[in-house]
Amino acid sequence: MCGLTGFLFNNYPSEKWQSALKDMSQTMVHRGPDDCGIWFDARTGVGLAHRRLSIIDLSQEGHQPMTSHSGRYVIVYNGEIYNFEELRKMLSAENFEWRGHSDTEVVLAAIETWGVEKAVGRFIGMFAFGLWDKNERDLYLCRDRLGIKPLYYAYTGKCLLFASELKALRKNPIFTATINRNAVSLFIRYSYIPSPYSIYQNAWKLEPGHILKISIDLVNKQKKLPESYPYWDARSLVVNAQNKQNETINEDETIKKLESLMLDAVNLRMISDVPLGAFLSGGVDSSTIVALMQAQSPIPVRTFTIGFHEDGYNEAEHAKAVARHLRTDHTELYVSPQKALSVIPEMPALYDEPFSDVSQIPTFLLSKLTRQFVTVSLSGDGGDEVFGGYNRHFWLTKIFRKVGWIPSEIRKIILAGLQTIPPPYWDSLFKYFGFLFPSGYRVDTPGDKINKLMAILAQSNQHTMYISLLSHWQKPDTILIDGVQPKTKITNTSEHPPIKEFIHSMMYLDLMTYLPDDILTKVDRASMGVSLEARVPMLDHRVVEFAWTLPLSFKVRDGQGKWILRQILYKYVPKTLIERPKAGFAVPIDSWLRGPLRDWAESLLDPCRIKQEGYFRSNSIQTIWKQHLSGKRNWQYQLWDILMFQAWRERQ
Repeated sequence: MCGLTGFLFNNYPSEKWQSALKDMSQTMVHRGPDDCGIWFDARTGVGLAHRRLSIIDLSQEGHQPMTSHSGRYVIVYNGEIYNFEELRKMLSAENFEWRGHSDTEVVLAAIETWGVEKAVGRFIGMFAFGLWDKNERDLYLCRDRLGIKPLYYAYTGKCLLFASELKALRKNPIFTATINRNAVSLFIRYSYIPSPYSIYQNAWKLEPGHILKISIDLVNKQKKLPESYPYWDARSLVVNAQNKQNETINEDETIKKLESLMLDAVNLRMISDVPLGAFLSGGVDSSTIVALMQAQSPIPVRTFTIGFHEDGYNEAEHAKAVARHLRTDHTELYVSPQKALSVIPEMPALYDEPFSDVSQIPTFLLSKLTRQFVTVSLSGDGGDEVFGGYNRHFWLTKIFRKVGWIPSEIRKIILAGLQTIPPPYWDSLFKYFGFLFPSGYRVDTPGDKINKLMAILAQSNQHTMYISLLSHWQKPDTILIDGVQPKTKITNTSEHPPIKEFIHSMMYLDLMTYLPDDILTKVDRASMGVSLEARVPMLDHRVVEFAWTLPLSFKVRDGQGKWILRQILYKYVPKTLIERPKAGFAVPIDSWLRGPLRDWAESLLDPCRIKQEGYFRSNSIQTIWKQHLSGKRNWQYQLWDILMFQAWRERQ
């Protein structure tokens, strides 16, 4: 696993290219502490730089930038091609003489033999790369199908820059780091910035499954960049799969097919020349991955989990029970509030642009623990998006079924009246009459949850309900000065595929947005921040493609998600160790903001500072801050958005 960067600029000062490439790559030393390399072609102004975390072929034969056998291509590459041995055998028939054993060399050989698009279509893995074609004088930027590995690019009109992380772009003096206020608006709503946008103007994320081809002539003439194009199109995949779905398929045979596919996906990701382990939370996804690993390993698999002492935030005991049953070599660490709080100042620099999913903290702590023992770790991420595991996937549909028959205008009138009731009043009501409700409905700060529910019920259709459910700030413009939300894959309904069941529609949108821009971003930055490679077998594209051919009943059944995944898991782990309410990977930010984080937060939310910086409406922020401190409202997620933006700006 590595970090890559480079530029394309015909007039780049010849005396500065070396220092520029070194400076850009040095910002990502955490992604590749084992080796570094730079390459520059003075005739065309193409520069490539690489930081290496050695996983496969630890020798210098894996050094990058790497030139192809013919000398035509030069590549900087981040990722792993898990089927590289199979491809190597196929390519050996073409009489290739191999220099080493790295998958990078196989990537180049595949591109020389089949061309860029056909080659990446054969890759099973996670990857991002920059490839210079000396013959055609074209630069290719490419990202894996699901967006597991990141790739940013920026265009100034005179120079194209690209890198695994934005901090490398910022290091180049040609790049102007001007904040995109429209992106801030998106961040405030979702807690992340959806692709293709980034926090900066004229800088973008390359979309998953896409290739961007840039000619040196285009840059020289200062023309507009072309659009990237997909080599793997999730929308077409979903449409075709929907048409082929068969409700009468044999359950046992289908379970066996998926199990076989997942065993292979896991097995491929266990190939490593360095120590390997797995994250284990004790939930369905991570337990399935560890069970399939242990089934194919002659020795106990190394597993890792962290726990918190606070009630409601600890799954370590569940993970320990699963590890004990599977007989893994298990390591757990209970994290004190002080330890968790100590890493918060690292978050803005680690995530490189505003990012406020609170599970960023435990994910980083887990990665840090794991890196003490291994260099590669498998993760269960992707199971919720691929097999329907989020509560919203079945909860929202139930809600709409009950209220959807009421005209939206009437619903809005009724709910507008109810929304005038302050949340503290609902809290008091539940305090005195809560005993009348089933235990599952007795919650903390019920007023906040009722307000959130009413905002969702006021929406006119299931899609806008879905957006409301995803939104931290329902109306970002109430606190943000300027900034208009551009269309995203979520809001641009004209590009959504026609899908019968709305649950499948949500899963598709989660796969296209929340998965790459939140979940995978979180895992990549947290793991690579400590030089740990995280692999995600659930997102083997063969597993994803197969899952989409299955009817919804194979994913969501009897009000519970991931049905088919559970059937596989129960072959290895008793049902009693798994069945429990779904829990997130979170920390008690709400109480920390009232306690040990209060001084830090008040410094970032200082009214004079907010007014001077000119991004947020100070009065609105002070109102919610006071409500949170008093305990009348729980604004933890909304405040965390603001705080992470403020902390990020402070580090720039």
